[in-house]
Formats: sequence, structure tokens, C-alpha cells
Amino acid sequence: MAKELPTSRLARGTKLGIAVAGNALRAQKTRRSMRGRSEAVRARMAEESMIRATEQMVMVLGTMKGVAMKLGQMLSVLDLDLVPPEHRERFQRRLAVLRDSAPTVSFEVMRAVIEEDFGQPLEAVFAAFDPEPVAAASIGQVYKATLHDGREVAVKVQYPGIDVAVRADLKNLAMFRRILQSAMPWVTPAVLDELRLNLESELDYVAEATTQKQISELFAGHPFIVVPTTYPELSTTRVLVSEYFPGRGFDEIRELPAAERNRIGEIIYRFYVGSLFTFNEFCGDPHPGNLLLGPDGRVAFLDFGLFNRMDAEHVHFEAICIRAAAEERAEDLRDLMVERGIIDSPEEITPEECLEYVLAACEWALVDEDLTITPELASGAFVLAVDPRAGEFTGMKQQNLPPEHLFSRRADFLTFGMLGQLEATGNWHRIAREWLYGDEPVTELGRAHHDWLASRPAPAPTTGGPTKKTRKRAAKA
Repeated sequence: MAKELPTSRLARGTKLGIAVAGNALRAQKTRRSMRGRSEAVRARMAEESMIRATEQMVMVLGTMKGVAMKLGQMLSVLDLDLVPPEHRERFQRRLAVLRDSAPTVSFEVMRAVIEEDFGQPLEAVFAAFDPEPVAAASIGQVYKATLHDGREVAVKVQYPGIDVAVRADLKNLAMFRRILQSAMPWVTPAVLDELRLNLESELDYVAEATTQKQISELFAGHPFIVVPTTYPELSTTRVLVSEYFPGRGFDEIRELPAAERNRIGEIIYRFYVGSLFTFNEFCGDPHPGNLLLGPDGRVAFLDFGLFNRMDAEHVHFEAICIRAAAEERAEDLRDLMVERGIIDSPEEITPEECLEYVLAACEWALVDEDLTITPELASGAFVLAVDPRAGEFTGMKQQNLPPEHLFSRRADFLTFGMLGQLEATGNWHRIAREWLYGDEPVTELGRAHHDWLASRPAPAPTTGGPTKKTRKRAAKA
């Protein structure tokens, strides 16, 4: 009987969007199992050994400003509410050390950076410049200013010396891998390699300005997504000048009514995940600090220091793997991964283990009913997938994830974490079917997005501009 199922599953995976038989019952079972997984993760991470290791990690990273900020940002997205209440206050105090470790720099010092890079006084470049920063980035601060032609701009300025400090920290990361992994087992060598490559690219604001301008042009005229344009001609290695976008930050968004949070959650999901399957490119740094809600309801996405363009072949592979998981075609899924080289010891991995491992990470987007994403659910799925202390999926965790896929999976997890902080509700599977199966949209936002896609001219392939280079070496999943 079981061998007959793939035929019907394949039929359900057509563009006709035929509903999966019995999917409501399966969705309920999925939600119960996901809760159970999260609770198990909470119990594991509540151990005092983890807390002690966290203290040691904070001591080591105390002077690693850029690196510590980035790790703290990743933790703040994914690990909120992961630790049980009796340990949460201690954990969050230590987390705050990482998240808030940006140096305190006076405006006069930051002004000197601007004038040094421009080679002229501040007043020669800007008609007005507010000395109070409006936001902080992991390696700099953001100010509001006005150009001499009246345009309001945001000016992101690197902390002086942060480039030297970050590069020194990156060289030393290998020395601290064992300490880091004792507190955060998901910080694998592959994750640290990604961190090293990404932070290095973030130091070049001219490259980031060029990338952001391209993405701004890509989303021009979009009904609910906006990417403020940049002015590469006014940007330098340490100063990035972009269009100023007024809006409410993530903390204010979290206080909005559920319906508005759900709408913004769908927009976040479409931008960070849908863009990969629509344009073969995506922003790799989903983070609450990187978006604003405008007064017109559009959501502005900021910070494109971490950006990736993928070969269409690699994007297609991810899509067919997700479809195989959605349709529970375990043998097909394992065959795909063996052929791709992700599973290099197939005799040790059963099709069922392969399927369950993929589902543990992405089943939230495969449940065909409204699902509320909570911080616990997001963190539980992430840690279960990568935490070597979890006895489940030990074999899969030893397999090789090609580097071209590591970056996109990280972005997927961080998006999941953002939705968890919003506690957004949606039928994420029906949204994803638009790019996985070519289904017609079922939401108002989806219909507006597809109308926009149909109205825009086909974009020319992007060949120029900075991209994140993928390494040739395979990375451990």
C-alpha cells in the first residue's frame, strides 16, 4: 500500500494545486510533534553546563565587537524563549552582552570618519546632518541627513577601526571554535566560515550600496515591498548613503494587532524566502533591525551587506527537495541528496531519517492550514536540526551540505525566527506553493504580488555587481 502513495502524491504536486488527502489530520499531528520537539530542546538547553559555557563564551567574545554583534543578532532572532523561565534572565543577560557590544562612539569621532573618506568637510557634502544616530548596525551607526538638493538620506558610518578589529577577530575565530560550540553547538565550522566570509564582505560599503541599488530597481513599483535606493556615487568604503525611509521599527510592529502582524509576516516571508525561488537571489541577513513599516503600509527592507545570487540549477534543486518532503516521498528525497553528494554514506541513512530531518527543519512551511509561528517553535526546529546533542538525525548531521545551499538555509531559519517573534499566523504552505508548484496565489498580498510580476518587464540577467562568492569546499551540515 505504501508503495502506491508516491503516484497520488505526485498528482497532488501539480500546478492544479490539488489538496493533499487527509492533510488536516496530518497537520494536527505535525503541530503536536513540533511542540514536542521544541519542549525537548528547551529541556536540553536548560542544563547548567550550557549556562556555564555561555558565560565562558561571553568572556571570549567580549572584545570581538563586529563578530560578537553578529552572533548576538543570530541568537536574538532564534533563541528567545528557548531557555526555561528559571534560567531565562541569566541567559538573556549574557545574550545582551553579545547583542549590545557595539562600541560607544561620539559623533565627533564618526564625523572624522566621514570627512576622512570624503576628503572634505561634512558641510560640503550634506546641507544638514543630525548628530544623533537613528539606528545601530553591527559594525556602524546610521544617521539622518539632508543633501544640498533637498533629498533626505540615511548615512551609515562604520566605527573607526572596526575593519581592522573584525579582520583580526575573524583570524582568531578558529582558535575559539571549541569554546563557541560548547555553548552554541549549532556554531559549526561551516557556520563560522559563513560568518567570516559574510562579515568580510560587509566591510565594503561601496559594494553594498551597489547591491542595494540593484535590488531597489528590481522591486521598483512593488505594492508592498520597498528597498530604499542608494547613492553609490556618494558612498565610500566606510560611508553608505541611501534614501531615507521613515517608518516604525520591529518593536513597534510587534505591538500591532494580530491581523497587521500576520500581514507583515507574510511580506517578510515573501521577501526573504520567496525572492530566492522567484529571482534566484535573496538577502541573507533576515533580522528585526533590517526592516521598517512605512506609513503607507509598505515594508522597507534594509542592509544588503549579506546578499547572495544562486545558480538557477541550485535553486531548482532546493525546490524539488522541498516538494519531495512535502509529498513525503522519502526514497526520492534521499536519492536526490545522494545524487547531489549531500549524503555521502547512503548505507547509514534511511529514507525515513532523511525525510524526517528535512521535515524537522521546514515542515512549518509544509502544513496546509493556518499555523501560528512562536519563538519556541522557531528555535526548537533550528536547534533540533543542527544541535549535535540531539540524538535524532545523527547520521544526517554528519553529511555534507554544499556551501551554495548553506547560506539559503541559514536565511530560511532566520526568517522563521523573525516570524516567531511576530507570532505571525498564516498558511505558509499555500504561500510557498506559488514558487514551489506554480500555484495561483490565495492571499490578497499574493494576488497583488503576481499582478506586479506580470506588469514588469522581464529583467536582464544580473552579471555585474558584488555577490557573495560560494566556496568550493563542502561544508558540514
